[in-house]
Amino acid sequence: MTTGMTQITVLQSLSPPDGTTRYVNQVVEGAPDAVTMRFFSWRTALLGRYDVFHVHWPELLIRAPRPLKARLRRGALYALLVRARLQRIPIVRTMHNLAPHEVGHNAETRALNALDARTALVIRLNPTTPVEPEARAVTILHGHYRDRFSGIPLPNSVPGRILYFGLIRPYKGVETLMRVFRSLPDPDLRLRLVGRPSSGLGEIITVEAARDARISSVLRFVSDAELVVEVGGAELVVLPYREMHNSGVLLVTLSLDRPVLVPSTPSNLALAEEVGADWIYLYDGELTPEILHGTLERMRAAGPRPRPRLDDRDWTTLGLQSYRTYLRALQLTGRTVRAGRSRR
Repeated sequence: MTTGMTQITVLQSLSPPDGTTRYVNQVVEGAPDAVTMRFFSWRTALLGRYDVFHVHWPELLIRAPRPLKARLRRGALYALLVRARLQRIPIVRTMHNLAPHEVGHNAETRALNALDARTALVIRLNPTTPVEPEARAVTILHGHYRDRFSGIPLPNSVPGRILYFGLIRPYKGVETLMRVFRSLPDPDLRLRLVGRPSSGLGEIITVEAARDARISSVLRFVSDAELVVEVGGAELVVLPYREMHNSGVLLVTLSLDRPVLVPSTPSNLALAEEVGADWIYLYDGELTPEILHGTLERMRAAGPRPRPRLDDRDWTTLGLQSYRTYLRALQLTGRTVRAGRSRR
């Protein structure tokens, strides 16, 4: 229903949905009809018509493999900020991470600081994310994936099968997980690694896996149906990230009713309290064989339990919360959008 709702056009700093579990797919599907979504190109950002600019992972806007291209993108960002100021286009940012996972150089930092200075509101995906000043903060939880996977049969978990899935990047600790797993002598354990590796990691994983017949891998992006089979077959999912604040992979795991072992962080502690006992197992420091073995024992001793509580994380509810955030940002910047007007 859009009767009486102000029609607004939002430019997302993301590529269009591709029908997978990418964050943008769920954001678009959950948005009310009053919101028209546009997707990022520099031409659209600098010349297109839109009411709100919604930024995700801002460093990705200006990074490029060649220095000249990165410099041009930084220049385009400064031009975009001038346009936003002159036309009173509010900028809303979703803070997925506390800081970029790969540190940039000084020119990048200055550009990102300029973007932050022009940002009207910051959406945090959990209440533990610090935002300065606090008055800019809006908490909109990360959504679950139960509806997304509802039509795909979930297989039974296989005792002893440990799974890592998701993008494989240096900060995610996959090499540590392999080393820890290989230290466990139990012949009935299996480690499965599923996901697309960043440059160089695929070769390392292949070499390490060849040293232990209990380790197998699928080093590519997998479809939703494949993902449900992999996660459903796991007895325990392990995400040994060196940095962890918000994780769609963690929400996928819980949406498919599988327990997960993750580092103890403020955001993971809050989520563990939200979803209920014996779903999220936390550890401090570096992952060790003792932690992994002890988690398996605790999990098995816990026995059956209710499904994880994810009641407040449906994407339609979150879409309405985002819509209200856009309206508030428009009010803060003084940009007028007439009710009933559509830019479709």
